[in-house]
Amino acid sequence: MNKKNIILSINPIAHDTAAALMIDGEIVSACEQERYTKDKHSRKFPIDAALSCLDSAEVTIEDLTLVVVPYDVKKGVREYYLKNAIIDDARLEFLVDDIDRVKHLLTLEQTIKENLGYEGEVKFVDHHMSHMSSAYYTSGYKDALVVSYDGLGEIDTMGISVAKNGDLQLCENDNKYPQSLGLLYAAVTNYLGWKYASDEGIVMGLASYGNPDETIPGDSISYYEAFEEIIEITGDYTFNIDFPNWMNFYNVRDAWVGKKFLDTFGPKRHGDGELTQHHKNIASALQKRIEEIVIHQLTAAKKKYNQSNLCISGGVGLNCSLNGKILSSNLFDNIYVVPPSGDPGTNIGACFLGYQYLGNSVEIKKRHNFYLGSKYDDDKIKDVLDSYNSSYKYSENICLEAAKIIEKGNIIGWFQGSAEFGPRALGNRSILAKPYPASMKDHVNKRIKFREEFRPFAPAVLHEFYTDYFDMKQESPHMLMAVKVRESAKDSIAATVHIDGSARVQTVKQSNNLPFWNLLKEFDKLTGIPVLLNTSFNVKGQPVVNSPEDAIQTFYDTNLDYLIIGDYLVSKT
Repeated sequence: MNKKNIILSINPIAHDTAAALMIDGEIVSACEQERYTKDKHSRKFPIDAALSCLDSAEVTIEDLTLVVVPYDVKKGVREYYLKNAIIDDARLEFLVDDIDRVKHLLTLEQTIKENLGYEGEVKFVDHHMSHMSSAYYTSGYKDALVVSYDGLGEIDTMGISVAKNGDLQLCENDNKYPQSLGLLYAAVTNYLGWKYASDEGIVMGLASYGNPDETIPGDSISYYEAFEEIIEITGDYTFNIDFPNWMNFYNVRDAWVGKKFLDTFGPKRHGDGELTQHHKNIASALQKRIEEIVIHQLTAAKKKYNQSNLCISGGVGLNCSLNGKILSSNLFDNIYVVPPSGDPGTNIGACFLGYQYLGNSVEIKKRHNFYLGSKYDDDKIKDVLDSYNSSYKYSENICLEAAKIIEKGNIIGWFQGSAEFGPRALGNRSILAKPYPASMKDHVNKRIKFREEFRPFAPAVLHEFYTDYFDMKQESPHMLMAVKVRESAKDSIAATVHIDGSARVQTVKQSNNLPFWNLLKEFDKLTGIPVLLNTSFNVKGQPVVNSPEDAIQTFYDTNLDYLIIGDYLVSKT
């Protein structure tokens, strides 16, 4: 092979393990381990993801120039475990309890080499710099303010960088563990009865149903005022979470919230417990406070560094309501949120850092193609359909056929091209329905997704018409911004409108995804509405489908009406 630099990034210690492959400065493949092991948010060593990346590019382990890991092991062990253990007896107990994990981290290079059968160099790079690199080097912006917010890197919980002409420099990272917006959100998610590092998006959706200004029953303060006490703004870029009174995840393992939190809000809700207005108000107050803090920091950074472009990364970057608030603040002319903002995306950033480590400079250009996962041709799809004895037919115009089926009120599974990298279905591994009437949302939630009735769905809209339907000043191709729906459009796309009048929009260009664009175009011709309800092709608790086998099995296991996979229309009769 005539290739100079082939870099594999692998993150085997995250709550969403993943891999990415770069060849000569370009990301050519990336995928999450969960797509292969079927355990959502998999923590397993991402061997399947790594091999899939290599196979798709037709390279081998022997071809690799470098393996890079988006986590600085030495910094993590030193800062998170050892320094804290010296000054804090409680943290010494954490170290003792986690000694096996510490050993795992210190032998991680050996583990990677053994699992991959790799004998070359392994480079460890900073977690938050990996997040920020993933956003900046795919944005297309020459200059930008770049931010990362998540639960925890090695010891940092956020970072703010300034990027100029391809040079990314960290400027602010004052917040260290346990002062973390991501972990605070995780703690409240756990309190409300869902899984931390997994279900924060549910809490974000729930927040729109609450009123943060209501008074807490039996108390004299509002829900929002309580969260002002829980997390206090202390500087331009700093805040202070009240440990151990309100929060306790720093002091007691798995405790998450403190005594004052329980005394104020009552006992923890269990997953099958009643979901009340009280819980909705808690979610709403949390969301409002997080938004306030982030915009406070960004306002300070904009004033200090005077950048007109903003790049967002880190797990908190998946909070589309927060991103919508940033957009509507008008602090920045342009905002870009990298689609795999969570830990899987660090692999993309680590590839760029590894490429620079090898002595290269990164070309500044827009890299918005995140269809980086598995791909199957029609021959493979047909073989799988035959193995399931499926009832199917080939179509010369599958987009027109699908549009007609959806227009009649049917819900379809849509499986096309390469799988998306990241948690959002962007029109290649999607469940699709017409965006009206409002009851379609409940129909999809109850019959197909098997999840909570309040959970919203995204509108996918032809790029040419997005300003007709949504109050937004820029495109949103990756479904990562919640914006207001225009009053004139609410009835026509009612199934995708949140209770607060917003929607998590995906704008679709012909140049980005031709099959999906064609489908929307055909639906527009039939109905006069260039919008479809789009949600990920999975059911509650499962990863998004990856292979034709996954798609067919999910089709038969749910109440989906039809499956369109490649150029084949599959029915159940």
